[in-house]
Amino acid sequence: MVLNNKRIGGHVLADQLVVNGVDTIFCVPGESYLGLLDGLYNHKDKIKLITTRHESGASNMADAYAKITNKPGICLVSRGPGATNAANGIHTAHQDSTPLILFIGQVSRDEREREAQQEIDYKEMFKPMAKYVAEINDADRIPEFVNKAFHICQSGRPGPVVLSLPEDMLIDETTVNTTPAPRVIQASPSKSDIEDFYKKLNEAQKPIIIVGGNTWSQEAINKVTKFVNDNSIAVLTSYRAQDRFDNRNENYIGHSSYAIPPETKKRIEESDFILALGARLGEVTTQGYSTLKVPKPDQFLVHVHPGIEELGSVYYPDIAINSGMLEFANALSGLPKIAKPKWLEWTKSAREEYMRFIQPTPMKGDLNLSEILGYLNETLADDDIVIVGSGNNSQWVHRYYQYRNLGSQLVTTGGSMGYAVPAAIAAKLAHPKRTVVSFNGDGCFMMLGQEIINAVENNLNPIFIIINNQKLGTIRMHQERKFPKRVIGTNIMNPDFVALAKSYGLDSFKITKTEDFNEIFEKAKSNPKATLIELIIEPNVLGPSLEIGKNIG
Repeated sequence: MVLNNKRIGGHVLADQLVVNGVDTIFCVPGESYLGLLDGLYNHKDKIKLITTRHESGASNMADAYAKITNKPGICLVSRGPGATNAANGIHTAHQDSTPLILFIGQVSRDEREREAQQEIDYKEMFKPMAKYVAEINDADRIPEFVNKAFHICQSGRPGPVVLSLPEDMLIDETTVNTTPAPRVIQASPSKSDIEDFYKKLNEAQKPIIIVGGNTWSQEAINKVTKFVNDNSIAVLTSYRAQDRFDNRNENYIGHSSYAIPPETKKRIEESDFILALGARLGEVTTQGYSTLKVPKPDQFLVHVHPGIEELGSVYYPDIAINSGMLEFANALSGLPKIAKPKWLEWTKSAREEYMRFIQPTPMKGDLNLSEILGYLNETLADDDIVIVGSGNNSQWVHRYYQYRNLGSQLVTTGGSMGYAVPAAIAAKLAHPKRTVVSFNGDGCFMMLGQEIINAVENNLNPIFIIINNQKLGTIRMHQERKFPKRVIGTNIMNPDFVALAKSYGLDSFKITKTEDFNEIFEKAKSNPKATLIELIIEPNVLGPSLEIGKNIG
């Protein structure tokens, strides 16, 4: 409503979101932010509002949308339980360095500090997970706080920002104007940084580049790729960052995580020069901080990261460079080729090891996931989007599928279950013409599987694949290793997934044999409706190299 050239706070906020280029918002509506919802009504032609069935689904969709579009994801939830439910996606965005803004409806200002219904102090709640948490108590300051949120969530190391919105503030009248959107700021490497890096690289015998993290663009990847190709340097990607470098490139030797072969782990340990380019070098990437010694690795370490606070936070680098990825890639473009690299054969043999590792392998039972992934690897387009949830089932995709372009992999490095279904909705909203394949373990699907209704509701056609072994596979793996023969809590009972999907309006199929997959999948690709495919695997199979009773338990 506009009265006497005045707007209510919720309308100002909606207008400022438009100024910042927001085109999609994920929410569970609540009475605590009705003023903002009313403001969004004025922009139905500019902003698509997606109503999810659970706040965790909304925040995960916002995270995935940010990853796939390279702009902040926006999530709206109500106070109290709405905010606690949304914490799932905020934790993911924190660990994954995803730009995301969570707006939370809050109790009215005159009810604060009284334990009003569903009142929570969000500054205390989200402090460990967010780059910035604030409450807007004055409608006049809405443009200021919104722009600050967009600036902070994208600059340096990206991450989530949380803004609390008192209910009464959103209906206060104000004459404040919207303000122009802020510029994203990233640091650049100095000339001496690049000179020192290049000098040490020339002296190396067995260099490795570990590519990962955020702030990447396809332009940055292309420039890094040219530098790598010119100098034949071995490239690993950090955990679940395989789309940052074309896996078909002759210099790509795999991804660094718990699931890598012993040969790859040995190569990391034996290398004498590591360029960590964008990667945080976290627990999974370093196999529990074992491949690189803490705090000072044996290898000469060059760490390039957009967040200055990350440099030296765990590993103390020999050269620390605070830089965005494109900024560093631009600097690489100016360097000459190394005349006679000493590592040519080393890189070549590492590549051969990787190619042997991704070949299909035998699997107990009638359905072989490695062969199915091999088929997808040959038939999916370079820009098709493959989504993987959490659990041991994800190892199949990470091992046997080769990612090519930035944005072809959509995952959470933090490992929160339930991600793959919401992520598929977000991916299809962003790229409706691309094939989107969402891999879910049975336990992972049951976390947020109800969000498949959004595919029907919004006329989207992702392909949901459930790998069903009737177990919480990752936890069962650890249980069998640490407490063998004392199984408790990790066997689960599932619904009839095919019938469940049909009740939501999807086409659905159950597959028990490898040879039945290809035809059904091709039908799903051309289907204008969403499709669910349930793959039944042997209950004792936990991963590509893990089987209860054979090599575990």
